[in-house]
Amino acid sequence: MPALVGAIKVNSIGSSGVFHVGDVFIVSPTSAVRTFAGAGSFNTGNGLNVSSSYSVTNVNDSDVADQNVVANI
Repeated sequence: MPALVGAIKVNSIGSSGVFHVGDVFIVSPTSAVRTFAGAGSFNTGNGLNVSSSYSVTNVNDSDVADQNVVANI
């Protein structure tokens, strides 16, 4: 069903985000991510005291492709 749309402001759209105005049958965003992080990388909050004397993040990976996104279905 058609609609009248006023002003639209888009600040940002992420890598797997979709911005669509109007009629749509299927919306299927797809993404694949690989994240490597050492000790204390994802700590959040106020007044943290993180102590990592020795931290090693091994990223040796012999695969050519791990998470293939073949089609956006």
